[in-house]
Amino acid sequence: MIQTATTVVYKNRWISLREDRIRLPDGSAGIYTVIDKPTAALIIPMEGDGFHLIEQFRYPLGRRSWEFPQGTWPDERQTPAEELARAELAEETGLRAGTLHRLGRLALAPGISSQECDAFLATELTAGPTAREHTEQGMTQHRFGRDEVEEMIRGGEITDSPTIAAYMLLRLHEEVRTGPR
Repeated sequence: MIQTATTVVYKNRWISLREDRIRLPDGSAGIYTVIDKPTAALIIPMEGDGFHLIEQFRYPLGRRSWEFPQGTWPDERQTPAEELARAELAEETGLRAGTLHRLGRLALAPGISSQECDAFLATELTAGPTAREHTEQGMTQHRFGRDEVEEMIRGGEITDSPTIAAYMLLRLHEEVRTGPR
């Protein structure tokens, strides 16, 4: 596909919606609508054989959701992915990571969005104050054992796709280091 024209339909500080005129491989014309968002960071805070998750209300779903901490800068700043990951972890959980290991990159919804997410494993955690954004009112945090997290995924209590995909990256990372679990 080749882009022949683009129009920004809507933009605010968090998201941009554009409509692209495209030419398909057979020469025919088409339209593709794309949601542009900045690259996010997702952090798996691991302590012992368990993980810290946050729970928050997700307005588009109309319900609360258990997830690994994740997010983007509230402005258009460009920083190394590790800096964003450390900031999101501290903001949402109050935890600081002594060690941060990049697990990989996820395309969050490649059929409609350009947004990607760098996934990190955070260990050697120390507690500190949270600094949640105004829109994160009601966010809670809880530590769950590994078996509990896996049961929450199996049972449909955790449905956040970046959380589930990042957990898979973690499992693959662990397999490489220690063999199958």
